[in-house]
Amino acid sequence: MTFLLPDAEVVQAYLEFRSRIVSLVREIPESQASLSVPLCPDWEVSSLISHIVGIPEDILAGRMEGVGTEAWTQAQVDRHEGESLSQLADIFLTTAAEFDVVLPHIPSPVNSQLVMDAIAHEHDLRHAVGRAGAQDSAAVDVALGYLLNMVDTIAPGRAQELSDSGVSRYELMRSLSGRRSIEQMNQLELDGSQIAALLKGTPMVAPHTAVEI
Repeated sequence: MTFLLPDAEVVQAYLEFRSRIVSLVREIPESQASLSVPLCPDWEVSSLISHIVGIPEDILAGRMEGVGTEAWTQAQVDRHEGESLSQLADIFLTTAAEFDVVLPHIPSPVNSQLVMDAIAHEHDLRHAVGRAGAQDSAAVDVALGYLLNMVDTIAPGRAQELSDSGVSRYELMRSLSGRRSIEQMNQLELDGSQIAALLKGTPMVAPHTAVEI
């Protein structure tokens, strides 16, 4: 059994994500570029956007050595240091035509992981600038499918229990991507300690304080 969504839905979810991010970034005042991102405490708003922009750039350039490591993501931030939010939005769009040719050929489950990272950071950004929204996007479903699939490999059967829990797909996605505290997960009747244990050794670490977005 797989919880992964079909490739065509994964591709469409990323395209919709990119459109939302470009619009969101263009709405954020430049004065907020230096705000700290609570869920990515080493980054400012501009740094997080640089990471989002940098992923398709690196895929297109074949810069995949050390993918996902701190050094790999920091290189994306460094590459765009000093650029305005408006410039970052424009740069994201400049890679679109070429990346959209490559995107359908990214194999599963890597394509779903790409969307999972993207949507997690979209809501990290929304949290940082106080602009909630898009909690029912297709990318939420893709990300949740990836995360449930990951859980199923760690603890067979647990993913189906979580899927059937009655918790909203958005809250479940945020919980499994390390964006809900143990107490918040307990309030959702998800057994926060168990989920934190399942995610041990992954980048998804439950925050110590509640996260509202």
